[in-house]
Amino acid sequence: MRAVITVVGKDTVGIFAKVSTFCAERNVNILGVSQTILEDMFCMMMQVSMDDCDIPFGEFADAIKSYGLENDLVIHAMHEDIFNSMHRI
Repeated sequence: MRAVITVVGKDTVGIFAKVSTFCAERNVNILGVSQTILEDMFCMMMQVSMDDCDIPFGEFADAIKSYGLENDLVIHAMHEDIFNSMHRI
């Protein structure tokens, strides 16, 4: 299954490295990344494959959200089907 991860927070060095390391440690493969800096805010969207993740998706979503809070970031992970349904006109 694929998922979408969004990351927003004050721009600091290493945000991409932190989030990608968090994913790699759980065998989540990053398929694509889009990121930008809006003034001093870091914004990133990642498409990931959860096929080899070592924990269930719900646990992963909760864990990455908590990890974000620990690092002053707002991180959300959602199943790609839900993301697509929310953004379909």
